[in-house]
Amino acid sequence: MRRREFIRLLGGAATWPLVARAQQPELLRRIGVLMNRAADDPEGQARLAAFQQGLQQLGWSDSRNVRIDTRWGEDDVDRERSYAAELVALAPDIILASGTLSVAALQHVSHTLPIVFVGVTDPVGAGLIESLARPGGNVTGFMIYEYSFGGKRLELLKQIAPSVTRATVIRDPANPAGSAEFAAIQAVAQSLRVEVSPIDSRREAGEIERAITAFARSPNGGLILTPNAAAVSVLRDLIVTLAAQHKLPTVYPFRYMVTGGGLMSYAPDVVDQCGRAAGYVDRILKGEKPADLPVQAPTKYELVINLKTAKTLGLDVPAALLAGADEVIE
Repeated sequence: MRRREFIRLLGGAATWPLVARAQQPELLRRIGVLMNRAADDPEGQARLAAFQQGLQQLGWSDSRNVRIDTRWGEDDVDRERSYAAELVALAPDIILASGTLSVAALQHVSHTLPIVFVGVTDPVGAGLIESLARPGGNVTGFMIYEYSFGGKRLELLKQIAPSVTRATVIRDPANPAGSAEFAAIQAVAQSLRVEVSPIDSRREAGEIERAITAFARSPNGGLILTPNAAAVSVLRDLIVTLAAQHKLPTVYPFRYMVTGGGLMSYAPDVVDQCGRAAGYVDRILKGEKPADLPVQAPTKYELVINLKTAKTLGLDVPAALLAGADEVIE
């Protein structure tokens, strides 16, 4: 081989590692998502889409540098635990968890895998973290409110329907947040002269229908649906229908239930929380620890009133309540 050709060959070989490095794909990170909704639930899909959009804005693209594995727990204890174990077995870098049951199920499986939560009621009271400012452990995220906030829903029920003297609270007995929020409602019930009782609901349509029908046999009743009830994800349309059928004023935990025909809701925007949660996931993937990221509380609660439903129930909504509403559905 001639000397000049040999030198040119060596020069080309020197660039091989550079070319190889340039052609290497980006490191693929893995994110698990455990949603407390059904796979075909529009609210659940909206939350997932907001999270994915938030990730994209931060440079994370599905199948390019991140893989997202999603499971739908439907706020069912057994399903949540099964999917939590399944997701952890996939060895993700981090998991987004929606709802208290999802976080509790994941913590039962792993105390080291980073978890960012959304839509959780009182994470300190639920024993998920040490404090809002310094969560400790492997969990942080975005809460919807503390347990004491439950009393506000009873106050709103009394404002929109002053004749209410009896209220039943639909809760999930398997979810610790349901019992805690009921206790907060009981704490203000006496001052509002309202007798409160629980409906312990899991996922049975017949069970819910019988309980609400029995409650409606006596006058001056109203309903409060907690955000932690399994009925929120699988039976919400039935509850809205029964409330209208029995003319029961009802306070719901989320806006989408009011746009679907419910009377009123007072809550933060969990879809927005999912978008913001992408920021925490991004920071943890880049090296920060959940223990050092404070839990974020909502900066605003939205009061939504459905005037059409109010008229159907024969309610004259007070002007002060209407003036304070963030959205009025005509």
